[in-house]
Amino acid sequence: MPLLVAAPDKFRGTATAPEIADAAALAAERAGWGAVRLPLADGGEGLLEAVGGERRVEVVEGPLGAPVAAEWRLVPGEDGPTGVVEMARASGMQLVGDASANDPLRATTRGTGELVAAAIRAGARRVVVGCGGSATTDGGAGALEILRDRSHLGNARLLVACDVETRFLDAARVFGPQKGASPDQVAELTDRLGELAAHYLERYGVDVTELAGAGAAGGLAGGLAALGAEIVSGFGLVAQLTGLERHLAAADLVVTGEGRLDATSLSGKVVSGVLRLLDGRAPALVVAGAVDGIGPGEIASATGVAQDLVEVASLTDLFGIERAVGEAAALVGEVVREHIARSHT
Repeated sequence: MPLLVAAPDKFRGTATAPEIADAAALAAERAGWGAVRLPLADGGEGLLEAVGGERRVEVVEGPLGAPVAAEWRLVPGEDGPTGVVEMARASGMQLVGDASANDPLRATTRGTGELVAAAIRAGARRVVVGCGGSATTDGGAGALEILRDRSHLGNARLLVACDVETRFLDAARVFGPQKGASPDQVAELTDRLGELAAHYLERYGVDVTELAGAGAAGGLAGGLAALGAEIVSGFGLVAQLTGLERHLAAADLVVTGEGRLDATSLSGKVVSGVLRLLDGRAPALVVAGAVDGIGPGEIASATGVAQDLVEVASLTDLFGIERAVGEAAALVGEVVREHIARSHT
């Protein structure tokens, strides 16, 4: 029986990664195939759904001070459980509404620190913090008000998962406007980050300005790195936790994708990561809500996969934008059904 591996990212705003994976897998199963559902993430939103585990909820301080009930996960493992935290659940823009409702000078990561502390109290031997979707540019100061120093981590190993290489001192300039910061506020936040970097160097002996990715989530990654956290590829970590490479090795067809496929998709994101791990061992169908200036040739050049092994499908081009937005998961299933009927019968 041929096997399809469904390994997509979320289609932001239209469908979750589990919904897309399930639609692709169901289409394969109805065609008589076996299917493996592997919803993925690159360290930001969707991380919890990708890794699974026991669902936990902690009431913590939200980005602007109001309490929020934030979900996190405890994942069992041979070396002890792993706590998985999405900082967006505690300190994200989704909690304030949009940039116009945010207060970029006041927004804090205290709630994220509380989630990390909860995971450690629950016995996590390592804690993964997914960075993405933040409302904050506090350089992790709020989280460190909770965690304080390395002794509060106990024996837990702390990993920060992200998909950007932004430096600590660039966090306000790069991400601040998206969070509602005016030019004057960006300048003020940048000054604050500079002061924090000096403080972290003096107190913890870590120069966060030298660390690629330390600016992720408004500098939260750098703040946690000052405590000894390791900044890692979000996709790479999710791939490890889900056993992605093992599943790809058995695939006869791999379906991956995301809401918008463009040049950024080929650098540290799910689509490029899946194709690189697949390494041409099976054909790949890349489905996106919309495709912007990229095709099999560009994907092949960036990932090393032969062009004739990659097919790209845009839901917007095939079905129109209204259906692509309103019926994303169902349309992915339709694309997979048609691809199997055309190419694998």
